[in-house]
Amino acid sequence: MQVQTTIELRGIPGFEDAMKRVEAWFHGAVLDRVPVRFSKHNAQYESAQGQDARRWASLKDRWLDAEYQVDTFLREIDGHTFRAESFPVYWPNLGPDIYAAFFGCELEFGEITSWSHPIIDDLTDDRQMARPAFDPDNPYLRKLRELTDLALEKCAGRALVGVTSWCPGIDCVAAWRGSECLCLDLLLEPERVKRLLALSLPPFQPLLNEFSQRIRAKGLPTVSWMGIPFDGICHIAQTDFASMISPPQFEEFCLPSLREEIAGLERVIFHMDGKGVANHLDILLSEPGITAIQWAQGVGDDEPILQWVPLIQRIQAAGKSVVVDLKPQELEPFMAQVAPEGIFLCISAEETEQDAILQRLMRWRT
Repeated sequence: MQVQTTIELRGIPGFEDAMKRVEAWFHGAVLDRVPVRFSKHNAQYESAQGQDARRWASLKDRWLDAEYQVDTFLREIDGHTFRAESFPVYWPNLGPDIYAAFFGCELEFGEITSWSHPIIDDLTDDRQMARPAFDPDNPYLRKLRELTDLALEKCAGRALVGVTSWCPGIDCVAAWRGSECLCLDLLLEPERVKRLLALSLPPFQPLLNEFSQRIRAKGLPTVSWMGIPFDGICHIAQTDFASMISPPQFEEFCLPSLREEIAGLERVIFHMDGKGVANHLDILLSEPGITAIQWAQGVGDDEPILQWVPLIQRIQAAGKSVVVDLKPQELEPFMAQVAPEGIFLCISAEETEQDAILQRLMRWRT
């Protein structure tokens, strides 16, 4: 059941109005203006954490120091005003392969991300096929519970608390096996790949429900690394491995597990990471369980955003909402070509620019 939040957060004026804009966006509608977040995709990965007087034996110990992680976040947002739909979110994050780690992958931690080491060297070895085993008492899972509960306590009245990034399905199997090996496995051992895909899925929705309910019990909306809150359960789905495979392979290996992953969920935003994954856009647009698409166009030759206007319009025409990154100088030409319905903008803009952007968005019409 959807529970309506009625909360106030220090540092974010107009919280309830912002939530209404987001809900309208989920339905492809616009209230007074489109929602806008004044930061860009993956901004959290662009710099390492600041230095601290304390020392740890390893980077892993720093990542797993719950008090340090939550306190550092609170120091960073102290005194900051969050405009429009730029919600302050503490996101319990142990890296993109965390879900695979619940099945036995060990994580290695760097300054700004972590990665896993494969646990299956030979897909034809039945003993190795049995290695991925979900552990409900996995130490990383226990740490996520600790991070979440501590954040809910310390961030009360100051920030939302997010659900971590869950990646079952093909991305989980790629972590267990290694992406290069998995590409060959699709050709040489397709049935064994499907066995691993089926193995990856059962714990996902119970875990999503567990962590969402921890947050909902405090009267908060659920939110993820994308920073888009919802008064219910919202999931960010992704199949980044799909950038390496053909549409027929996507339909055979990714689509069935993706459908199982998102079945019955209230809101699903699909993270479409670049033009490789966009090769499967038509398939994704045909899925009724996907509410919205986040288009992450990449950098270099994949910029500017205006070259992707036809792709964005295809998403809108299919009745899906879309998250789009823009640079401030791209706003006017983008608005001239794209209808506002179903658009959520992420703009890395200085505070001095934000008022003018908001005023301009109020005049954006079809």
